[in-house]
Amino acid sequence: MSEAERLRNLVEETCRHPAGSVKRQRGLTQIIRSTTPKLWRDYSPYYADALQQTWMYFCQNICEAKTGAQYDPNFGSVATWLNAYLKRRLQDGFIEQQKRATQTAQVKRSHSEEELDPVDNLAAEPDAPPILEDVKAWVEADFSGELRRVHIEGHPTVTVQQLILRRLPPETSWKALAAEFGLSVSTLSSFYQRQCLPRLRKFGESEGYL
Repeated sequence: MSEAERLRNLVEETCRHPAGSVKRQRGLTQIIRSTTPKLWRDYSPYYADALQQTWMYFCQNICEAKTGAQYDPNFGSVATWLNAYLKRRLQDGFIEQQKRATQTAQVKRSHSEEELDPVDNLAAEPDAPPILEDVKAWVEADFSGELRRVHIEGHPTVTVQQLILRRLPPETSWKALAAEFGLSVSTLSSFYQRQCLPRLRKFGESEGYL
């Protein structure tokens, strides 16, 4: 029996026992021990919080759907299921960190501007809308690596991540990008329509912007 089959059987056996029972708790402990080495790891300052949230999610939804969709072994292993959740929480942590950094910078800027002539403030550019900050943080973090991995065929440096960032306000024109990468405007635009926009739309939906 493979490790995957053994773990799947362990999940089924564990979930047959009532919630809170000794046998259920023992089974959960075994699953955690088997799954922990396979979880995504990094050194971000918010990793510990994200991991704690992930294990809470595991306990609440491995056998019953309490705070989310119940684990379905037909869609992947426990590790795959938890890694998807963990990376979403890491993304949340990264975005929150970026928001705090932006807020701190804005406070410092406002304090320094108080000492300037009020006329100078008229030339100040407006703050970027929150959605742009969130999108930029999501693209730069790219926890799954997908945005860096998907690129125009034959041009590994022209990635989804690169194009989305370059087209965020203040956007670089297609003509300038075409000259920089040595590609036609139609090639870049077509790739953006097919590969970038669907991912942007999916992110917007997941964050409640769309």
